[in-house]
Amino acid sequence: MASVPRVEVPAKPAPIAAPWTLIGGAGVVFLALALFGLAAVVSVLAVVIQLVFIAYFLRHLAFAMAAFRSAPSDLSAPLLATTFMPSVSVLVACRNELAVIHQLVDGLVALEYPPHLRQIVIVDDASTDGMAAELDRMAMEEPITVIHRPAGSGGGKPGALNDGLAFATGDVVIVFDADHRPHADVVRRLVRHFEDPAVGAVQGRCEISNTADSPLTQLIGIDYLAGYLVNEYGRQAMYNLPAYGGANCAVRASTLKAIGGWNTASVTEDTDLTMRVLLSGQRVRFDVSAVDEEEGVTTVGRYWNQRYRWARGHQQVWRDYRLPIWRSPRLSLGQKVESTMFLLAFHLPVISAVGLLLAFTWLGGLAAPPFQVDLFILWMLLFLGPLVELGGGLLLKQADRRWAMSLFYFLPLFFVSIALCTKAWLDGVLARDYAWVKTQRSRDPRSELQKGHNVLPR
Repeated sequence: MASVPRVEVPAKPAPIAAPWTLIGGAGVVFLALALFGLAAVVSVLAVVIQLVFIAYFLRHLAFAMAAFRSAPSDLSAPLLATTFMPSVSVLVACRNELAVIHQLVDGLVALEYPPHLRQIVIVDDASTDGMAAELDRMAMEEPITVIHRPAGSGGGKPGALNDGLAFATGDVVIVFDADHRPHADVVRRLVRHFEDPAVGAVQGRCEISNTADSPLTQLIGIDYLAGYLVNEYGRQAMYNLPAYGGANCAVRASTLKAIGGWNTASVTEDTDLTMRVLLSGQRVRFDVSAVDEEEGVTTVGRYWNQRYRWARGHQQVWRDYRLPIWRSPRLSLGQKVESTMFLLAFHLPVISAVGLLLAFTWLGGLAAPPFQVDLFILWMLLFLGPLVELGGGLLLKQADRRWAMSLFYFLPLFFVSIALCTKAWLDGVLARDYAWVKTQRSRDPRSELQKGHNVLPR
């Protein structure tokens, strides 16, 4: 039976407030209104926003073109035999995941990699649903190492991963989330990239497994197709800058330890790690053929909680790393520009909120659109860019044509994104406390009983 160590976790640093951002911004706007008038200020802001929309549209279009050129051949490329087989530690942080724990362990044990080179470490983050006892029972039957964190350890997922890292013995650390179902060949596809010593981390591709559950899960499935088949692929093809996504991914153990492990002060430890790997002089690779499946959230409330965390963390990474990126001698000018646009992605809905305010001034007759530009043109490029990626993802996946009809539902979902990203930005600059929040699963533990597992909720 696996040992049950207790690991001390460093306290989370206090967030730094920046209320001057709001005060300074409001002061600039009021001064401009006093000097130039409402019409002129609205016109200038509209032009600036339009330029931002154009820049992101061109970025989306370039990524789609890059993906269409070579992604189809990479998707169908066979996995070639190789003598490069580093030792690996498969690491999963779990909290109250009794509903999926058997599925998780079954998938990890079935991974195609030599057993003597593979270590499986599951970190129980002070679960209260009976998962801890079930893991201990399974550890007596399966080749897994179980680590239990005491209640109050803190740090969320990154804290749990750091605790697991202390027990990892592999040259490469591979991370999955508890609800993931990795394909059997994922480890071999991920680790092959580490033969290049310049590679510090590798990201695989995630697909949504429950797209039939609701219209929302289908939309999330399409969003993932665009994110991985077009956006991630395009960032790699054009700039060699894909992002480490936090699950179905691998990182060189020596690199991870050299940069201090996962950042417990970040609620998007994956984006934070991406920046630190790049600034250390190494690169992240994306393997479009290394696939696993995960569960998409099924309610708007869960969607809000998940994407709010993504926005809050992503925006914080922008505040933390915007200057180091531009000062780095290891990044080219193009890579610095792309890294900036990547980090500002969750600010784009906030900019869109400003655009909505401008539209209200036009509709209310308080100001006229600059150069008599129609309102439709202002917003067309904002939506056209993401639609290029979303449509590109569907085409590359050769998805059912009926999925394309779901694209119309992205409009209301975008307004939800405007609201949650704006709230995340305001909460971030005001340093309102926020901790890592686990995404709730929709699977019922009782479904495991129907599969023959001896799992009882407690």
